[in-house]
Amino acid sequence: MNDRPKARVAVLISGRGSNMAALLYASRAPDCPYEIVLIASNDPEAAGLAFARAEGIATFAQSHKGMKRAEFDAIVDAELRRHAVEYVALAGYMRLLSPGFVAQWEGRMLNIHPSLLPAYKGLDTHARALEAGDAIVGCSVHLVTAELDDGPVLGRIEVAVMPGDSPDTLAARVLIAEHQLYPRMLAELVARESSPDWLLGEVRRRALGLPEAAEKLSHGMPAFHIAGGKVFGYFTYDHHHDGVTALLVKASGAEEQAMLIERDPDLYYRPAYLGPSGWIGIRLDGGDVDWEHVAEWLARSWRTVAPKKLQGLTEFIA
Repeated sequence: MNDRPKARVAVLISGRGSNMAALLYASRAPDCPYEIVLIASNDPEAAGLAFARAEGIATFAQSHKGMKRAEFDAIVDAELRRHAVEYVALAGYMRLLSPGFVAQWEGRMLNIHPSLLPAYKGLDTHARALEAGDAIVGCSVHLVTAELDDGPVLGRIEVAVMPGDSPDTLAARVLIAEHQLYPRMLAELVARESSPDWLLGEVRRRALGLPEAAEKLSHGMPAFHIAGGKVFGYFTYDHHHDGVTALLVKASGAEEQAMLIERDPDLYYRPAYLGPSGWIGIRLDGGDVDWEHVAEWLARSWRTVAPKKLQGLTEFIA
C-alpha cells in the first residue's frame, strides 16, 4: 500500500488552457503524484481541447447555453465520476459553479487566480492593480468554495510591477508565475493524504469532536480518550517500524475482528499488542480515505468506553 497510484485529476477549461498544459506536462515527471485523465469544457470550441486530444488526454465538451447551472454541473459531475476523477483543477473555467457541485468536490477542487488573494477577486485584476499603484502583484492557488475566489489559499507567488506595464504585459508575466505555482500546489494537495501529520489532523478533528474527548500520549501513540477515562482510539504511524499509518479502535471481539480482516484485508488488520484485546486497525495510508467511515468507527468505539452519564449523548453522535 506504500506504492500509491497517481491521483486522477480532471481539468476544467473554457479557452486555450495554458495552465492546463502546465499541469499536464508537470504530471509527466516520474515523481509527480497526479495524472491528468480528463479535460472538460463548457465551450466545444475551446482551443485547449484540441491540445488535450493531441496529447492523448480524454476530453469532454458541452455548451452550457440554455441550461440551468445546477443541471449543467450535474452533467459535468457525472462525466468526472465516469472517469474516476479524484481531484478537479479549474484552469480558466469561466463559469460560476453551483453550490451543490462545489459541495460534492469540497477539499478536492482548486483554482488559480491572477492576484495575491484576497486582493482583486473576480475579473480585471491586472488593470485594478495598476490603477491602485501596486508595486507587487502575483497569483494564488486556492481551494474552491461557494464564494467566488474565497477558498483557503494553498500558495502564492509574487510578481513585481515594472515601469510602463500595461494590463496585458503584466498578465503575461503573471502567467509565467501561474505555470510554476499551479502544478506544485496541485502536487502538494494530492500528496497530503499520505502525510501522517495531515492524517492525524483529520483523525484528531473527528475524535475530539466527540463529547468530553481529550488527547494524550499512550504506548508512544496519540491516544483519544474520554477525559479522565478510557481510550477509544489510537493513531499509529510506523509505530513498530511496519510502515503502517492507521487508526486503532475497539471491535466487539475476536470474531468481528477476524470477519473484518477477511472481508477487506487491505483496509483492516490485527494490530500488534492491542489486537489480542479486541482492537482493530483501520489503514489510512491507502489513499482516498472514507472519512465518514472513520467517524462512524470513532463514535462506535467512544460508545464502548463512555460512562453511563454520557451515553445519553449518543443521539448527537454520527
